[in-house]
Amino acid sequence: MKNLCVAFAGVAFAMAGGLLAQQQSAAAADGATLFPENWVRGYVDFQVAPPSNEPDLGRCAAFTTQYGPSAPCAAFARYMVGGYMEVQPFGRGFLRRVFLYAQPLLSMGNNVPQISYTASADPIALDSSLGMGIELSKHFEFRAVRHEIYWLGRYNHYLGFADVGPGGLYGKFSTFGARYYFGGFGRDHSGH
Repeated sequence: MKNLCVAFAGVAFAMAGGLLAQQQSAAAADGATLFPENWVRGYVDFQVAPPSNEPDLGRCAAFTTQYGPSAPCAAFARYMVGGYMEVQPFGRGFLRRVFLYAQPLLSMGNNVPQISYTASADPIALDSSLGMGIELSKHFEFRAVRHEIYWLGRYNHYLGFADVGPGGLYGKFSTFGARYYFGGFGRDHSGH
């Protein structure tokens, strides 16, 4: 429940931040030092997996099908809701190149491959990536990312013999990396 509250707080923050960004950008001139135009940006995504193509979140062993439609471990998603939010609050100086971002992905469903395909939207896991980046040039940036999976509902506890544990496909990790944008993809650098 605590993890779900954190997720809802993040969504509320995103909505409030976007509203504040609109208000501040309308009042501020181009090139504002703090909270420039489009300082909060991102997208929201919704996906549905058709029967027999559910994403395997790596929580249940392959032999979970032997338990039939009432298998205790059925962490195969039908619906996935996610997005990306980036915050770049500084408009001038070196700090204008620094940004923070979040990339959550909520997986929902209750399916057992080849046995039970339901339309259930039971929460399974919240896959969370949080990071910080620095633009090094117009098309190149350095990023540091922390990734973690929060298991929700019945998956927050051990589910029996077919449960392979809470590590998931990727578990908890941190990475450092570089990203290069090409072909018009990336940030709008007008005013930078």
